[in-house]
Amino acid sequence: MRLQVGRLFEIVYLLLDKHKMTAAELAVHFEVSPRTIYRDIELLAEAGIPVYMSKGKGGGIALLPEYVLNKAVLTAQEKRELLASLSAVEAVAPAQTVAVLGKLSALLGKPEADWIEVDFSSWGGVETQTVQWETLKTAILNKNQVCFLYSNGNGETAKRKVEPLKLCFKGQGWYLYGYCHTRQAERFFKLSRMRKLELLTEKVQHTAPHHVLQGRRHFPDRFVTLTLHIDAEMAFRVYDELKVYTQQPDGSFIATIAMPDGEWLYQYLFSYGPHCRVLAPVQVRQELRSYLQKILACC
Repeated sequence: MRLQVGRLFEIVYLLLDKHKMTAAELAVHFEVSPRTIYRDIELLAEAGIPVYMSKGKGGGIALLPEYVLNKAVLTAQEKRELLASLSAVEAVAPAQTVAVLGKLSALLGKPEADWIEVDFSSWGGVETQTVQWETLKTAILNKNQVCFLYSNGNGETAKRKVEPLKLCFKGQGWYLYGYCHTRQAERFFKLSRMRKLELLTEKVQHTAPHHVLQGRRHFPDRFVTLTLHIDAEMAFRVYDELKVYTQQPDGSFIATIAMPDGEWLYQYLFSYGPHCRVLAPVQVRQELRSYLQKILACC
């Protein structure tokens, strides 16, 4: 019975693809008798599939032209969710996805879900990022190693040879997850910090876990919990970047955030200009003042 059900589904998809086939052609394809095919067609008709047979020259077995996959296969909600998901995927594979989206929409008898538009690229440097993304996607699918110049959080730049395993989007940026031959361990690499990316002929030997983002930190293990006073002028930054905050009567904010310790922390705080004050811990405020004095001494 399981074989018959599988054959019935495949008959439908063959007819959708080829539009019309003879019983003899279907019998050869499935290695059964024409009599078996005729019984299958009767079962499909009884199940409500609009299949019909025509005799004479040019005749054969076909589906009504307006036929699409019906609710027995996918519910209306499932069709909408599938098309919406594919619309979002268009952001990472536009050339391939547009054609697939059109075909699938026609097949499901639903218009394309036009309520969502996703673009992961930054406002600047779109072309460079697209080339980089396509190179890494090709490397992962073809299991080729890559090499590139990489700048870490301490501002140190070095050449890395990596087995690319998976592209990940986390927070506000793209990351490459792969096995780094330099560190002899699996690492995350932020795409915006990569330069001179090259595709190598050497093949990948490692495999990625099914989920690589869950329960992982992508920065050094030492985190600092900051309490910040942020002026009302920076409200848009608070809404975009922070999760724990309270707004004061004057419009300013008291915010709490855990951040990786080191150079990156100072650069983030400086990005607020004069509109952010570190309330705690005191040590960070002192280190920030010392850092500023070093900058002034170089001017």
